[in-house]
Amino acid sequence: MKVLKIEHIGIAVKNNDAAKKLFGEILGLHYDKSEIVAEQKVKTTFFEVGDTHVELLEATSPDSTIAKYIAKNGEGIQHIAFSVENIEESLAELKASGIQLIDEKPRRGAGGAKIAFLHPKSTFGVLIELCEK
Repeated sequence: MKVLKIEHIGIAVKNNDAAKKLFGEILGLHYDKSEIVAEQKVKTTFFEVGDTHVELLEATSPDSTIAKYIAKNGEGIQHIAFSVENIEESLAELKASGIQLIDEKPRRGAGGAKIAFLHPKSTFGVLIELCEK
C-alpha cells in the first residue's frame, strides 16, 4: 500500500455556513467547493491548505453518521483522510494485515472520489479514510 499524502482532515460541524466564515474569512483559507453527498446525508465544504484540504461536514439528516457523531462527541475533528494509489488493493492489503474495515468496498465520496473507512478500533482510535481520486 502506498499513501501519497494527507488528502484532508474532516471536521464535523453543526452549521457549515458559520464554520465556513471562520475557516475562510477569519483564518483566510482558500475556499475550494461545497457539495451535498446524498448517500452520506452530509453537506461538505472544502478549503485548500497547501496541497491538502480541510473538509467541513454538516449533517443533512438527523440519522446521518455526522449527526450521530456530533450528538455523541460534539463538533470537532472527525477523521483524517489519506490519498492512496489504488484503494481496492489498499483495502485488501489492510484486511490481510488484520485491520478492521468499515467499508469492504469503496463507495462514492465528495467530488466523486472513491473512499473507504478503517475502523478506529484497529487504528488507535482514529477514524481513517482512504481516498482515491
